[in-house]
This record gives sequence, C-alpha cells and structure tokens, in this order.
Amino acid sequence: MNQTQRLTPMMLQYREVKERYRDCILFYRLGDFYEMFFEDALQASRALEITLTGRECGLEEKAPMCGVPHHAAETYIQRLVDQGMKVAICEQVEDPKSSKGIVRRDVVRVVTPGTVLNTGAIPPDRNNYLMAVVRRINTYGIAYVDITTGAFHTTVVHTYSRMLDELAKVDPAELLANPALQEDLGFREHLANRFHTHVTTQEDWYFERKRSEEAIRTHFQVSRLEGLLPLEHPEAVQACGALFNYLQETQKGNLVHITNLQYYQADRYMLLDASTRRNLELTQTLREKNRRGSLLWVLDKTRTAMGSRMLRSFLEEPLLQEEALLRRQDAVQEFLENPMAQAEVQEAIGGIYDLERLMGKVACHTANARDLLAFKQSLSKLPALQARLAGFSSALCRETAEGFDCLQDLHDLLERAIAEEPPLGIRDGGILRSGYDSQVDAYREAMTNGKQWLAALEAQERKETGIKTLKVKYNKVFGYHLEVSSAQSSHVPDRYIRKQTLANAERYVTPALKEMESTILGAEEKLMALEYALFLEIRETLSREVERIKRTARDIALVDALQSLGEVARTQKFVRPTLNREGVVRIQGGRHPVIEKMLGDGAFIQNDTYLDKGDHRFNIITGPNMAGKSTYMRQVALIVLMAQTGSFVPAQSADLCLVDRIFTRVGASDDLASGQSTFMVEMTEVAQILRNATKDSLVLLDEIGRGTSTFDGLSIAWAVVEYLSHGEIGGAKTLFATHYHELTELEGKVEGVQNYRISVKEKGDDIIFLRKILPGSADKSYGIQVAKLAGVPPWVIKRSKEILKELSKADIAVRSGAEAKGQGVQLDLFTPPSPQENLLEEVRSLDLARTTPLEALLFLHRLQEDLK
Repeated sequence: MNQTQRLTPMMLQYREVKERYRDCILFYRLGDFYEMFFEDALQASRALEITLTGRECGLEEKAPMCGVPHHAAETYIQRLVDQGMKVAICEQVEDPKSSKGIVRRDVVRVVTPGTVLNTGAIPPDRNNYLMAVVRRINTYGIAYVDITTGAFHTTVVHTYSRMLDELAKVDPAELLANPALQEDLGFREHLANRFHTHVTTQEDWYFERKRSEEAIRTHFQVSRLEGLLPLEHPEAVQACGALFNYLQETQKGNLVHITNLQYYQADRYMLLDASTRRNLELTQTLREKNRRGSLLWVLDKTRTAMGSRMLRSFLEEPLLQEEALLRRQDAVQEFLENPMAQAEVQEAIGGIYDLERLMGKVACHTANARDLLAFKQSLSKLPALQARLAGFSSALCRETAEGFDCLQDLHDLLERAIAEEPPLGIRDGGILRSGYDSQVDAYREAMTNGKQWLAALEAQERKETGIKTLKVKYNKVFGYHLEVSSAQSSHVPDRYIRKQTLANAERYVTPALKEMESTILGAEEKLMALEYALFLEIRETLSREVERIKRTARDIALVDALQSLGEVARTQKFVRPTLNREGVVRIQGGRHPVIEKMLGDGAFIQNDTYLDKGDHRFNIITGPNMAGKSTYMRQVALIVLMAQTGSFVPAQSADLCLVDRIFTRVGASDDLASGQSTFMVEMTEVAQILRNATKDSLVLLDEIGRGTSTFDGLSIAWAVVEYLSHGEIGGAKTLFATHYHELTELEGKVEGVQNYRISVKEKGDDIIFLRKILPGSADKSYGIQVAKLAGVPPWVIKRSKEILKELSKADIAVRSGAEAKGQGVQLDLFTPPSPQENLLEEVRSLDLARTTPLEALLFLHRLQEDLK
C-alpha cells in the first residue's frame, strides 16, 4: 500500500485538489478555519509567522499543519500575495446535509498579485492591473485589466523601448509573459530594478491565436471579433485572450463587469518613458516613493476614489488632440470662475462611494449587504449632482449632465430591499427590510410570536411550580429547555422530562415546548435561507446593469477630476495656457507647482522660458550646483505636461505648442543591481533620446558627460548639442544644463543655440543664489563656494582654493602633451593639513557675530576634546 492509499479521506481530497494547484498555497476550508498542510503549511507558517502544528493524516507521522480564521483570511491572503505567492481558496461546494461521506470541496477563486479583490488592500487612488505582453519578432501585443473595476485596455507597439514605456505607464501588479519576451535582453533586469511587478511566464500555447479568439468570443458571447478588436493586430488578440484565459482559471467565471475592450493607439497620447515619469515625479517622489511631493499630490483635490484614478490617468496620458484639450480647459475654467457652483458639485459627490469597485464586488459575487447599502447611499446623491451640472454651460459638463443616468430604478430597489443596519454575513439573516417580501415577513412573525409564547410559558411555569428562578433557555445541542437550579429540583412537576443534569442545575423539556421549538427553529432556518436567496437575486439584478453603472461611474469620475483642477487653479493662482501651432513654448513668470506649494506663497522665484523651432530651439544653461538649474528645467516640463492634461498652469501667462514626447536625463541614478554605472545609465538614456526625439519633442538634459573624463565628457556633450540642435536630423526643443563652459561658445556658431545662466550674487567669499534665469553664460562654476554652503570642513575649503590657484596657474586643460607627462608644475594634491592647522582654520572661520554663547561654549568644548 503506497502512502496516498493510506491517507484519510479528508487528506485524500486535499491532495487531489492540491495536485491541480501546485503553484498555489491552498487555503482548505475546515469549519471556521482555512487550513494548510504539508509543504504549504511549512511555507505559509514561515511567511505569515504563525504556529506550525500537526494533524493525523493516516501516515505514521502527523501532517504539518497551520491555519487562519476564515473571518480574518483576507489579511493573511494579502500578506502572502504581497510576497509574490498565489493563494487558492478551497470551499465546500455542496450542502453537508445532502452529502454522503466527506463534503465535496473545490477551489472557488485563486488570488494572485494582479487579481486581488480585497479593496482594502489596494490604494483607492490607483488601479491594480493584471497585464499580458506577447512578443512576436519586433511587435508587442499588450493588454491589461483591473478586475476591481472592469477596465480593460489593449494596444500594439513595435519596439522594445515603447513596450517598456507602456509598462511604466500601467505599472502592473502582475505580468503574464510569453517565453520570447523573457528572452529580450535586460527584460528581467528592467523589471527587477524599475518595477514592482510579479512575472508569470506562460508557454507559447497559452497565447495561441485560435485559443485566444475563442476565449474572447466566449466571454462576450459573439461569433466574430469584428467590432471588438482590430484583427490586423493579432498580437493584441493574443494578449487579450491570454488575460481572459487566466481570469477564467483564477476567478471561475465571475467577469460580467468586463463589458468591452478598449483598443487604443499609443501615439494618441504624449509618450512618457519610465525615466521621464520618475524624474518629473508625476505620481510619487523619486527617492522616498511618497505621494506627497509629487505633481499628483498638488493637483488632486478630488472627492471620490474614482475621480482620483481619473485624474491620475490624465497625468499618465497627456492629450495630443487640441479639440479635446480645449473642452477640458473650458470645463476647468467654468469650475474656476464659479466657486459656489463648484462647492455644490463637491457637496453632491462628497458622499459617493467607489461605484466602480462596488460594481466589481457585485460582479465577482463578493459584495455583501453593507456593500449594497453603500451603493444605495451613493445613488441617492446622483439626482442632486445631475441638477447642479445642468446649470453649467461648458460642453463637457453640459453633455455629461444631459447623458447622466441617475440609476433611479436601482436606488428604489435597494431602498425597498436592504435593511438600514444589515449584518456583515450574507447568510445571517436580517438583510431585508420588512415589507419587501411577504414570506420573509411571515417567517419573522412566526419567530416573533414564538418568542412571545416562550416568554409567556416561562411566566406561567414559574407561577404554577412556584420556582422563581426557572428560565427558558436555548443551546444548539438541546434546543429550547427549562432550566431549574438543583436546590429547586424537588419542586419540578412530573410532566417535566429531565434532559440533562449539570453541577448546579437541571434541564427539562415538555411536549408543548418541543412543539414550539420546531415551529420557531423551522421558521428561523427557512427565513435565513429565503433572505440569502433573495439577496442573491438583488445582487444579480445589479450585475445585469453593469454597463449603466460603469457609465455613471465614469461620468462622476470625470466631473470630479475636472472640478479638482478648477479648485487647484483657483487656490494656486494658475492660468489658462493658450495653444499655438507654430512650435513655440512661451512662458512668462513660470513656477514649479510642487516646490511652490511646499515653500508657500511668494517664496518661489518666477522665471521666463522661450523655445521655438528656429533660433531658440536649444537653450544651454550654466550656473553653479544648487542654484536651481534642474528645478527650472523640470518646471518647464511640468508646465507643458500639465497644459496637455487640460490643467491650468503655474505662470503669469503661457502660450504653448503641443509636444509629442518629453524626454528627461536629469540626475544620477546608478543601476548597481544590474551592474551598470552612472555613466552607462546616462549614455543608455541619451541614446534613447537621440534615437526617438522629433522636432515636436521637449528634451531636458542635465550635466551630460560628467560620468567620464573631462575630455570625453566634453566631447560627448558637444556632439549631443550639435545633433539635437540640427534642424534636419534633430531640432527638438531642448534645455541643456552643463558645467562645461566651453559649450557656451556654440552660441552663434551652431544654429538654434542660445546661452542662459542662473544669476548669482557674490558677497566676499560667499555667494547668494538669486535663482533667476538670464541671457548669457556663467563665467564661474562657484564649486568651492557651494561646497562651503554644503558644510564641507573649513580646511578642505582652504586647501581647495590653494589647489585651484595652482591649477589655474598651470592651466592643465590646455598644456601640451609633454607638460602633462611631468614637465609641468607638480601639484601636491594629497598632503593633508596637520591637526593644529585644522583647529586654527576652524577658529579663524568662526563667525563671532552670529554665534550664540551656548554655541561658543560647545565649540570650545569640542576644540578641547580634539586637542586631547
């Protein structure tokens, strides 16, 4: 007899289910717990830090076992999923009363990083996407879905870099990849270092076209794909089909809220690669990954989770269509100019829950009565919202109001059906209002009358027996019974039938009591079963209206996003940008929206910008570190990007052309995990820009070439300037910050190049950053002064000045090769100062006029310690 044959029936059932879900942790329902056994128990106990025990399984040794309470399972499941695991939830799938032998169990849902339905574990302001990417030679089919909202998108791109751009935009929680995609050079490294995405690799047959077409047709119940997807893009069909097959495997068919496929052309929106999204800090900060400090943090004054996600999508996909932009601008301006009307709209949408995710729970059969109560409360706000929108004149708001569906019939259904304070469990009864169903009311009346009869019985028996402590009680084992203390048991009449003896009491029943028990318990059991069935009917009614509900949710989200932009424009004093078709970027008094908000009113220094397709297409910016070059370049990019989302912009005025892409190479970002140095990363990103920038692009380059030797870096930077500024092969509007002062000589020699500098005020050996952009080039780098401001020790500053004098005297940048080999001045660069010189220099540099008595005392104490 092999080991499997010796297992108990329950363990045999567990093994059979586990065999079909080998790549998952199996949550096996036993009573009020989900149990895990064998290898799963060992793995889960470590991951969840819960106690590992054992259970008899028919073998000589107990099976390793651990478990979690079913009511708290979502928390534990999420912890496993966050660690990249999949969890298969195995439940009873037949009524124990009607089963013979062990109750049949099966997996009802598989939870993976991309299929999480626990909305409490997902940030409300962002989507949780499952993505599929299939590579065929040089074409990539892309599809992604959020099963909590039903949003499904697909497209096709034709380069590896464009695929990565889409991946950066979507930022999926989970990615299905075909083997060819995994073979792309550096793909896994990109995922590991740039994204937090769990990868599931599927074999080629999983993406096979006929299989994919069948999955799509089955879901939408159509015989042909025309009208759903462009058949000239088979890669999109394959990616969509793979997603549907995966969702069928994990969600077991609960996908009615996915009602359409939205095919989009990636070039319809401004393209933003992963580097640009990071550098511009659109949705999170570069270093801490915080929302605070990002552009989204400034712009998001939405009142609903749906609106917040919509606003995020505006930033992730800036528009390229002038008409669509103008429609958004008109709506934002109307909210800006009508604060009272905006306040009324905010009040109307303020109490609306996340209809998209509530609808997702309804469709996936996980919504409970409290979810439907929140749904009803949200719907009650819609007529007021429609009435307030009807008074708006901008096309976008007016059209939204005219086509707005208040879902009144669904509200009325829920108003009649759902109790004001329903229980959390959907099998516990108490879900439905009185008057909704006559049979429910009859069962409730029977239960009420029965309990009144029990109270009367208790009073009557006390009177007849004289036992004042007699009580009618109930438990699940004996049902209803009469309980009498042991001291009073001698007064019990003969008609009582003893049922149980306790330490201090006796329990009895009577024929009449047992008859009433049957009536009461029968009514209660039937009531719970009927309420559960009626609740499922109500939920199914809602799921049949999924498309209507999704349209209304989108309308609410759009209005919320637009009113948010209007509020920010008013409070932050943003202006409406005008659009031109001459390729000009003209900004008067521009400001950085994030830094301005952090500094407060009036503290940020405004700057102008002018770029065009002619003599001002390439601006070289010089000035010391910390003076504001990077901030200035980022603010220009953010103003352009904000304008193409429909937002107003932080400036006195702005006249802008539409740009097709924004490229950034700002700041150092060593890719040490993949073995790439700062310079290698820099050159890789520069190569991408040079290959993809067009005349309609905006390019930001900061300190190109600094990661290598001076001559190499200068040569590369020089060549990049010539290439990008060239009207025939380049011509992109470019802001180029550099410390190579030699590049400023290109003004007047290379067409389109103009010099600008960050103004600095010298005060003795100190400098003050004025943070103003002016025409011309900086004549100094002020590196030593910046080092002093940064707190570099005084003796290092002093020694730096000495070395600078020697280097300037030697002029090693232009000396002949012979001098460079040793015939020139030999500088003593590495002789450190003595400790005494150190202390003397610190004393000399102490500013007595600005030193408090306490600081002077602490300074003197430190000097004493150093001398010791």
